[in-house]
This record gives sequence, structure tokens and C-alpha cells, in this order.
Amino acid sequence: MGSHPHDLPMPVTAAGREGLEALLRAPRRSVVALDFDGTLADIVPDPDQARAHPEAVPALSALAPEVDSVAVVTGRPAGVAVRYGGFAGVPGLEHLVVLGHYGAERWDAVTGIVHAPAEHPGVAAVRAELPGFLDSIGAWRGTWIEEKGRALAVHTRRAEDPAAAFAALREPLTELAARHGLMVEPGRAVLELRPPGMDKGVALTEFLAERDAQTVLYAGDDLGDLAAYSAVEKRRADGLPGLLVCSGSAEVPELAARADLVLPGPGSVAAFLAALAAALRG
Repeated sequence: MGSHPHDLPMPVTAAGREGLEALLRAPRRSVVALDFDGTLADIVPDPDQARAHPEAVPALSALAPEVDSVAVVTGRPAGVAVRYGGFAGVPGLEHLVVLGHYGAERWDAVTGIVHAPAEHPGVAAVRAELPGFLDSIGAWRGTWIEEKGRALAVHTRRAEDPAAAFAALREPLTELAARHGLMVEPGRAVLELRPPGMDKGVALTEFLAERDAQTVLYAGDDLGDLAAYSAVEKRRADGLPGLLVCSGSAEVPELAARADLVLPGPGSVAAFLAALAAALRG
């Protein structure tokens, strides 16, 4: 494996090593962007019980003053991610940005305000139709609906066979979403029905342009993070360095296969961020 100063793990790819070296060399031109669930917070059976790993916020607060900016890019509503993360009012995170609903919402720590567009009318239509729809196709048992404000998610983790339930629901939910002008975002034992037009790749690209960032570190764990990975890979093709980190899970091998560095989970991600902060301070 090898290591960088302060026990930083070595990325396994040349592009990842170049990205990490660029971040260490010029942190003030670098953005650190991270998913929330599965990356900063452990995956739990009830998403309402998800909270940032105990070491995540201290690591972020140590790292943020050393880089251009830190952003959390999540499918959750921005305000929910702020609450569950415990990000508000933390010394060192005065300029944290949370891009919620895949970038459709934005919370800035400097103002404490969430900016969001009007709700897509298809979300209200699906909200009314979804319980009866699941019942009509015999998929109610073992599945449940998460209300996400500007989106709705159907979870299968509690089903007798979560993978089979996920596979059986994907096509009918895609058809339901399409009827109302929505799309389906698959995740780890979850199918999210949401408006099209924004994804983590678009959100990340726009934020990096706003910050005029020369280097980016992006960390994620799920299928929704593939768009952000693609955005970083496009920048690398244009000559701008970047580092892709996967908060490892056997559930999403597609992400791990494209990552420069795979870490076992949120605890290891927090330790990596803390080591990175120490290296930059040193």
C-alpha cells in the first residue's frame, strides 16, 4: 500500500495519487466534497435515525480551514442533512455548504438559510398514489415509503429478500415516475422517485466552477455518487487532478471499481479526513 505523511493511505491508481498530491500541494485551490449516508454516516435500517459518525464532524472541522471549501452533496433535503450531521454552529465549519436533493437545495453555514425551488407537481401526485400503487402490485409487505419533501423513496431493506423486492419494484416504479414527469434514482435497497435535471455530477460541477477549484476530492458510497465520479473523471480528462474515494460496500461494486481509494466505511472516512487535515497543518 505505502503511505503519505500522517499515515494517509496511498491511492491505488496513478490518477488518484496525482489528485492527492495536488491537494497536499495546493489545498487552498482544493474542494473536498462528500456524500452523507454511508460516507459520513453509517447506513441504518431507519434513515430517520442516521447521524454523522462521531468522528466525522471533528475531522471536517479540522480539515475545512485548510482547504478552499468543504461541501456535503446528498440526496437528502439540505436541512435534514444539516440536522442529522450536526453541522450548524460548529467552529471550523463556518463556510460549510450542503447541497441537498442532489443540488436542487443549498444550505450555507454562513447564513444558515436553505435555498430551494418550488416543489415539482409530480412529487405531490406520486405522494398521493404511491401507497395504493404498492398495495395493488402486492409489494406493500416489507417495503416502506420515506418522505423526502421534494422526493419519495421506497425502501426494501426490511423485506424478506431485499434484493428480490428491489428488482421487482424497479420497473413498475420507473413507469409510475415517468407518468408524472419524475425519474427513479436507485440506491442501496432503495428506489427514489424524484424530479429530473439535477444529479450529484451536475451539483458538483457547478460548485467547483463557483469556487474555481483546481483539485477535488469526492467521497461517496452509492449508485447516486456515480454521477459525481463521472464529473471528476471528466475534469481529470481535461487535465485537472481529482481523487475519488469509496466508502466501501460490497453492495455497490460499481463504485469501488472506479475509486482511487476504497475505505471500509464512515469511521475510516473520518479517520482519513482527520489524517489529511493533520498532513495539511503539518
